[in-house]
Parts: sequence; C-alpha cells; structure tokens
Amino acid sequence: MFWDQLTTETLDAIDRSTPVILPTAATEQHGPHLPLSTDRLIGEHFCREFDREHPEAALILPTLAVACSAHHIDFAGSLSLTHETYLRQISEIIDSVCRHGFTRILLFNSHGGNLGANSVAADQLGHAHPDCRIATATWWKLDPQALAALNTSGFGGTGHACEFETSLLLHFAPELVGKIPQDLAPAPTFDWNTADMLHGSEATLYRTIREMNASGVVGTPSAATAETGAAITRIVTQRLFTILSDLSS
Repeated sequence: MFWDQLTTETLDAIDRSTPVILPTAATEQHGPHLPLSTDRLIGEHFCREFDREHPEAALILPTLAVACSAHHIDFAGSLSLTHETYLRQISEIIDSVCRHGFTRILLFNSHGGNLGANSVAADQLGHAHPDCRIATATWWKLDPQALAALNTSGFGGTGHACEFETSLLLHFAPELVGKIPQDLAPAPTFDWNTADMLHGSEATLYRTIREMNASGVVGTPSAATAETGAAITRIVTQRLFTILSDLSS
C-alpha cells in the first residue's frame, strides 16, 4: 500500500501495527550508462515488487530521493543534502508517521552514502519513540550469501553503477540503460581499504568517487544481465517480507 495513494479515510482504517517503509535513495551520477535516478528507481522497484506480492503487508512512504551524495558532487547532475538536513527530514517524516499511531518503521535504503546517517537516524528515532520498533536495512546487505552467489565479476565487481545496479536496471527499466562502459579498476589505496557491496573492509578511507574512478563507475557493469537483476529482486523482496513480518509481530 502506497501511503500517498490512499485517502485519509482509507489510511485511518489501517491497523497501526502495519509496518511503514521509508525508502531512502539518492539523485546522483551513475556513470555514463545509468540515470541519475538509479538509486531511487531501484528502491522503488523493490517496494513495488514487495507490494505486488504482499499487497496489504506494509505501507510505503514517498521516497527520500535526494540524500547524502557530496562524494558524487563533482559529476554533473548530482544533488546532495548535508547530513543534518537529511536527518531532519527523516526525523520529521517519521515523527508524523508516529503521530498517526504507527509503531513499526523500516528505513529501507538503496544508497551507500546514506548508511551512516540511517544508522544515526534509527538510533535517534528509537530513543525518541521508545514505544516503536525502528529498523534500518540496505538492500545489498539483506542476504549477502545469496547475493554473492549471483556475482560473476568477483571481488570488486559490485560497487556503484556496477554489475548489480546495472543488472537491476536491465531487468526492470532496460530503456534507461545506455552503452555500458569498459571496466576500469578504481585507483588503489591500501589493503585495509579494499571493499565492495558484498565485502567490508578493515577500515575505511574517505575518497570522492572522482578520486576512485574518473568514469564514476566502481565495479564491473559489463557483467550485468537482466536475469541477474530478476534474481536479485527475488532475494531482496523475500528478505523484506521476513523483516517486515518480524517487525509487525
């Protein structure tokens, strides 16, 4: 159920233990082949598929489509908020949701730059609303083992505008995918700063995306297939169902 597509009377009749999803995304460059809206489109795609399979299992709020993207701002079209502004938006939206009596909240993220801020938001909201269950999740962290089994490009192949993101767009919006560029490895730094979507690092060195790769791509988009995108969709929506079912219990 999409929050803003309901009438106020219809929404008021919904059980207050129904989980409410706030999708958090970004508007930023995704290399020469994917649109600026990639993160928003991916998050909304998962929500739409979840709603299609489980039409009364959750309420889905409008996406926060501009977020923490300062590390992309060197590329034309990228938009960014300060962390303070972003956190304030989340807080005030969820405060409104809680004033309407809903007590199960999931911040569902599709942008790496939001990870730290979403964790802070969940902490702040949890303290502000002790009667609520507040959770945060990022799609590529929902079932790492199952997703890793789909990765054909190996370590480093999934990052940004990469094998996975390109596969998802090929699956649900192939008309938006341009000519896929040649693979370019990111500029190396230290062994302890080596990571991708599926593998963490010992420590993290801040770098802008331009410093990592002049193309704006981090990973291996040439390995992308629509079939991989469909498989990712099944894995993520299944895990979403588990998380939201647990929240509402």
